[in-house]
Amino acid sequence: MDTSKRYQAGTLATELVMLLIGLVFLVPFYFLFVNSVKTFGDLLTNAASLPASLEWGNYVRAFQTTNFPSAFFNSAIITIVSNLLLVLISSMAAYRMVRRNTRFNRVLFLLFVAAMVVPFQSIMIPLVKVTSTLGMMNSIPGLIICYLGFGVPMSVFLLHGFIKSIPAEIEEAATVDGSNAYGVFFRVVLPLMKPMLVTVFILNTLWIWNDYLLPSLILQSQELRTIPIATFAFFGQYTKQWDLALPALVMGIMPVIIFFLFMQKYIIEGITQGAVKG
Repeated sequence: MDTSKRYQAGTLATELVMLLIGLVFLVPFYFLFVNSVKTFGDLLTNAASLPASLEWGNYVRAFQTTNFPSAFFNSAIITIVSNLLLVLISSMAAYRMVRRNTRFNRVLFLLFVAAMVVPFQSIMIPLVKVTSTLGMMNSIPGLIICYLGFGVPMSVFLLHGFIKSIPAEIEEAATVDGSNAYGVFFRVVLPLMKPMLVTVFILNTLWIWNDYLLPSLILQSQELRTIPIATFAFFGQYTKQWDLALPALVMGIMPVIIFFLFMQKYIIEGITQGAVKG
């Protein structure tokens, strides 16, 4: 077998393996979507089979029971505002630490890295006490501030390494042309950080949109519920309403899927730019 045939055979084998892996990852989505349009009895009888009839009324009942528009609005506001603040604060902090490599900044960066390994469960009780003392309980702004505290360390860590790859000569040239420190950062440095900013935005979106534990600690009013909290209402101590929970889960993940489809070209662009930037 010549080299070209071996290469084609290897490529075909790789594609088949990747196809099988992709199918394995799609199996949970099959169970989720198929069972979301079944009756409760059919769902319990055979979860793997196709539905005998499509029960689209499950989505209507789940939509009404969870008050989905309100939950969606709360999740969207929390995710968008938290992400924008995380990107802005983390990028400015990481830029300052890299370009002003003082002992204080090095120690501060180490503290950010150390904060990443602290388990959330170990600080749940102090967090509730502090937020209650500061009057941030049961409020969306209070939850956003908590997300900033937990999200900045990882964002700073990722952006810190990327900023090191940006030549300082570009900033010096902008300074010579008359730009001040803020002009250099927002007009020169920030656009060059786009690949990593997109990565940080995606990671934080997945975390904040799907998070259940932190909103369940901070938010107590029904009108402030996010999508994960509203969906969890179908799982009681003695009953589990799978015929309503699964449609609610589908409606909850659809915005994230649409987000990924929209951001796909930016993800590919970020990977390409990050590889070339070396």
